[in-house]
Amino acid sequence: MGILWKENGTFKEEGIERGESLWIQKQYQDKESSNGSTGNYSIRPSLKGDISTEVAVIGAGLAGVLIAYLLQSRGVPVVVLECRTTGSGVSKNTTAKITFQHGLIYKKLITYKGEQRAWEYAMANQLAIDKYRDIIKELNISCDYEVLANYIYTLDNEQKIRREVDAALRLGLPAVFTKDTSLPFKVKAAIRFDNQAQFHPLKFLNGLADKIKIYENTRVTQINKDGLILTDQGSVKAKKVVIATHYPFINVPGYYFIRLHQERSYLTALEGYDYDKSTLDGMYLDADPDGYTFRKYKDYLILGGAGHRTGKYQPPDAYAKLERAARKWYPKSNIKYTWSAQDCMTPDSIPYIGRYSVRTPNIYVATGFNKWGMTGSMVSAMVISDMITGKENEYRKVFTPRRLMLSGSRAFIKDAAIITISLLSEHLKIPHDKLKDIEKEKAGVIRYNGQRIGVYRDREDKYYFVTTKCPHLGCKLEWNQNEMTWDCPCHGSRFDYHGNLINNPAMRDAFDSCIRKKSKL
Repeated sequence: MGILWKENGTFKEEGIERGESLWIQKQYQDKESSNGSTGNYSIRPSLKGDISTEVAVIGAGLAGVLIAYLLQSRGVPVVVLECRTTGSGVSKNTTAKITFQHGLIYKKLITYKGEQRAWEYAMANQLAIDKYRDIIKELNISCDYEVLANYIYTLDNEQKIRREVDAALRLGLPAVFTKDTSLPFKVKAAIRFDNQAQFHPLKFLNGLADKIKIYENTRVTQINKDGLILTDQGSVKAKKVVIATHYPFINVPGYYFIRLHQERSYLTALEGYDYDKSTLDGMYLDADPDGYTFRKYKDYLILGGAGHRTGKYQPPDAYAKLERAARKWYPKSNIKYTWSAQDCMTPDSIPYIGRYSVRTPNIYVATGFNKWGMTGSMVSAMVISDMITGKENEYRKVFTPRRLMLSGSRAFIKDAAIITISLLSEHLKIPHDKLKDIEKEKAGVIRYNGQRIGVYRDREDKYYFVTTKCPHLGCKLEWNQNEMTWDCPCHGSRFDYHGNLINNPAMRDAFDSCIRKKSKL
């Protein structure tokens, strides 16, 4: 009955994020669920006592819920365990574009993976779009589903768009080269995929979640090799386990911590813009990573960008950058909501979907969606449900976590360098900040009693202290002024300035935080 994983500490309460996405606003959480509650925070019970099931899914985000739903639709007994509430993680912060045009992906895939694997990737994601449509229709889910075109545009490099169009056409994909868009500025060129879609992600998630058994506020504390899962509320004995927690939290085996990093992007919802002159005819994304993303929802225009690796190279004025763009292109608008998103990135831009490791044949994983979590979640559900039920899936090989990744060698080297520097900095770099010099609503790092301490000073002159050593694997946390959080550059764990956990793979708080006046230190 050997122990595969056991928690080492825990979190006290959910970390506070600075912004709240458009999707969790009360006026757009008006769909009443079957249990009489509304919105993302439908009241679902915690686990009480000990149960057994065929499959246990850990994580009630979009991927976990879809996996459970497809398994249940095939008659497989399944339960979902969620340490917080359904959809309360990264699923609530997405742009919710349902498309298989994932940036300029197909030229890259053909070059490094070959046409067969590129075709498998495309077909799986195209099938994912069809599956969304079928589920929404079958269950009559009211989630503002719209069929639209998706565009990837460039401001300066027409040739790379033409190469991508050629690659997509070689695979039989519905790619169209165009220079005509409904963006508020001229583009050099764009690739258009018709018949893509967008929706309200939490309305869809709730419509699906009400059909399956989810135990909320149930924290997994231990996983045994025989499938016994211990929680703070009871235990689950499962024949198969699916890890759908955004970032896999079991470090060994699997070693996903050396095969994934996380990135952040920032989003705003604009209201009051000139609707008649600014009607988007689809969803848009700049091919340049420093560019912008656009989509509409009801009377709002969602504008995003200013992305960076979590914990590194963050622009300290990401929201200001978006505000300047909004003033330039939509001068009549004002920003109603702001929030940020976090995504797991793989070296070769393909998700990890399949068996967690060769040593754990009854454990599965779905992660690394590379900012395309809507189709990534559905592909995960289709592939994993097929694997568990013994059905052949002709597309699964391209997503296997055990694949070779020659195209990702540079990313591996870069990630290894960042991790090494961060680990060394935590132990060797001497902080130079002085407590008295930290400005209000800013943070710094000091040395206190021989330990590196991160300090945030609020506008009322209170000081919040956390250790800068990430509780995941010990990297040095960096301050993110955009979100007022401490972020890990190695693996993407995030904590609010109290030290409370926001994002995994860390599974416990950064520090038992305290509030002190300047005079007491």
